[in-house]
Amino acid sequence: MGQYSSTQCGGGPKNRNRNLHPSPLPNHHRSTSESGFFSLMNSDEDESIIPSDFENPDYTYELPDECLALIFQCLSSGDRKKCSLVCQRWLLVEGQSRHRLSLNAKAEFLPHIPTVFSRFDSVTKLALRCDRKSVSINDEALTLISLRCVNLTRLKLRGCRDVTDVGMSAFAKNCKSLKKFSCGSCMFGAKGMNALLDHCSTLEELSVKRLRGINDGFAADPIGPGAAASSLKSICLKELYNGQCFEPLIIGSKNLRTLKLLRCLGDWDRLFETIGSRENHVAEIHLERLQVSDTGLNAISNCPNLEILHLVKTPECTDAGVVAVARKCKLLRKLHIDGWRTNRIGDEGLVAIAENSLNLKELVLIGLNPTSPSLLAIASNCQKLERLALCGSDTIGDPEVSCIATKCMALKKLCIKGCEVTDEGIESFAWGCPNLVKIKVKKCKHVTGDVADWLRARRRSLAVNLDVGEVDVEPVDGSASDGGALEDAVEFQPIANTLPVIGAADIPSTSNVGRSAAAKSWFGFFGGRGLVACTLRRLSNGNGDSNESL
Repeated sequence: MGQYSSTQCGGGPKNRNRNLHPSPLPNHHRSTSESGFFSLMNSDEDESIIPSDFENPDYTYELPDECLALIFQCLSSGDRKKCSLVCQRWLLVEGQSRHRLSLNAKAEFLPHIPTVFSRFDSVTKLALRCDRKSVSINDEALTLISLRCVNLTRLKLRGCRDVTDVGMSAFAKNCKSLKKFSCGSCMFGAKGMNALLDHCSTLEELSVKRLRGINDGFAADPIGPGAAASSLKSICLKELYNGQCFEPLIIGSKNLRTLKLLRCLGDWDRLFETIGSRENHVAEIHLERLQVSDTGLNAISNCPNLEILHLVKTPECTDAGVVAVARKCKLLRKLHIDGWRTNRIGDEGLVAIAENSLNLKELVLIGLNPTSPSLLAIASNCQKLERLALCGSDTIGDPEVSCIATKCMALKKLCIKGCEVTDEGIESFAWGCPNLVKIKVKKCKHVTGDVADWLRARRRSLAVNLDVGEVDVEPVDGSASDGGALEDAVEFQPIANTLPVIGAADIPSTSNVGRSAAAKSWFGFFGGRGLVACTLRRLSNGNGDSNESL
């Protein structure tokens, strides 16, 4: 069973008898005759009991258990396990000072639960994972774990397909201090989720991926915020067929700040209209491969506290929606747009961003075709811009890149992928962007390896990452599937499908549901309002290069 090292520094182990020292020697104390060494002789014992190897005493015996625990918390998981084999005392201290644990949640784990959690009795962060080919733990095991870990604050379930609503209800009743819950590829349904929200009043973060226990169609039970209505701050939904049953939860979370909807079927405009029509505190929104249109973006523009927005492959969104967000969301500081090469978001939307988003620090543009006027506006007005990524564009060349080098004084990290840039454009960064610390250039067929050495020689402090070995092998993908904001904008995921090719990777996983359910969910997605038409428009509006790459 794998185990993660703890990152907490507080909460030392429980006091225990000092006789747990590996050696049955008497208690130590400082010797006045030997400076820097511990004496093995107690004041009321005879010198005859002193062993012959007193020249090599165990100095850790004088170390309090709390200090030893702090040392263990600075080690990796592998080193901690090695330390636990040294002696009985180290075994107990290491176990009782471990706060984070990851276990292989197979059915065979059930009889070992009492033993494992007797040793690791201070666990507050637990991950239970089971692979697809194995039988996972069931309700009995999860209930037993909840009785042993009543102080649990974080739980992650992956592939625990035998856990039902009954097990989730029992767990929620026993672990009411839970703050973060994440599940993926599980089979419990709305009743189990509602039980969690009803009993865990301090729940702050909820992440749900491929929850197959929710009923299909309109008969699915709604999931409400329950007792977590005031505490819930982050909701992330991934690859859900009937994600609309979470709408009451999202709407009822009064202090919600982060909302991530990734590859969930259905029309989501109505949800954002409801959120935008009332007072809200939403500061971060991620939308990926979602059926949301300009109507939804207009509603999102009514979130005055919005700071981070990701629009990844949302083909119904156009310049009009981006302009609405830019004009009303003045606090925007991180913006990611993957236009999927539909040519529906262009200069008009980017100029509006440049004119209104003066606090912008991170900008990622993928599959868009901006021209010099819009890039000039961004470079001139967004003076706080520190991270910029330009990927998969046929209109970004040397003039546009030179403009960035001249105007973006605060820029620290730059990524250019799949653009029509040459060595001349890259050379402009030898003098421009004085605060630039890293530049990454990939899949630009007109850029050679010589310019990297030339640039390094003139700016020794600049980290240059140039890939000239791969040229247009793969189109660009700006998908942030895990929903996290890219802190380092120049560190992108491997480039994948830009063109809208429907493949197995696009279809939500439906193992244990059947091929018919998979087909139904996928065709239901394309049968939604306007999505087929948008796809056809995207293909017809695509440029010549995109069509050739088909």
